[in-house]
Amino acid sequence: MSSLDVQEFIQQNRAVAQQVETFRGYWESDKHWEARREFILRNMNDFKAEQLDHLLSLSMVWSNNVFMGCRYSTELLEKVKEMAEGIVVEDAPVFKTRDEIIKNQQGR
Repeated sequence: MSSLDVQEFIQQNRAVAQQVETFRGYWESDKHWEARREFILRNMNDFKAEQLDHLLSLSMVWSNNVFMGCRYSTELLEKVKEMAEGIVVEDAPVFKTRDEIIKNQQGR
C-alpha cells in the first residue's frame, strides 16, 4: 500500500479512517503518524477487533524502532519488519550501536 493507496483507502472507508485517527498519540509528528497509520491500515484485516491493542502495540514497536532506534528482541523486530514491508519512510534516522561507535573510534 503506497501513500496514494492509503489516501484512496481513507477516502473510501471514512469510518475506518476516523477510527484509526483516534489512535494517534499527541506526541506523534505528522511524519511519524503517517507511517504508523499506514502500518495499522495495512495490518488491520489480520487482527480481530479484540486483538486491536496488540496491533497498536506492534505499530508502536515498529515506529519506535524506525524513528527512535529502540531495540527489541530479534523475533519481535523480524515480525514487525515483515508487517511493515513496503512502507517507505523518507529521511528515516540512522542509528549506530555503541559497539559500532567504539569500533569507529578505535580505527582512527
